[in-house]
Amino acid sequence: MRAIDKLLNEYGESHQNPTNKLVHWICVPVIFWTVTGLLWSIQFPWNIPGTEVPLNAAILALIGALIYYITLSIPLSFGLLLYATGCLFLSYIIDTHIWPGKVWLVALIAFVLAWIGQFWGHKIEGKKPSFLKDLQFLLIGPAWLMHFLYKKAGIKY
Repeated sequence: MRAIDKLLNEYGESHQNPTNKLVHWICVPVIFWTVTGLLWSIQFPWNIPGTEVPLNAAILALIGALIYYITLSIPLSFGLLLYATGCLFLSYIIDTHIWPGKVWLVALIAFVLAWIGQFWGHKIEGKKPSFLKDLQFLLIGPAWLMHFLYKKAGIKY
């Protein structure tokens, strides 16, 4: 069995309750974005070449996360790259057009609310979150959701 299959199966063991699954479909993508938004706020004094967008910690962290995803599943990493790009774009829009300089505040509020939701979902499930056993499950959550989308679309992951 491939490493990605083992990780997805293990993650799925503590995500059987329909309410907890629904909570995860909402909260995991939000948390992924909030981490992106918080890290977006850590900007470096250089722009991304050819743009006016400052290089920031979110871009560097997502490169690292995508390298991890590539080691597990190249097809899944493409879907996660697409979502990560959307998260970067959302952070950029909030930071430059909606609440300039306040993406960190929006992300922080959403982060706290989403984690409250996650723990509530696990209380209903009656099982501890997987990341309490192994921190890599913080990155497996988004892949777990993406693999369901791939299955529904008939795409091998």
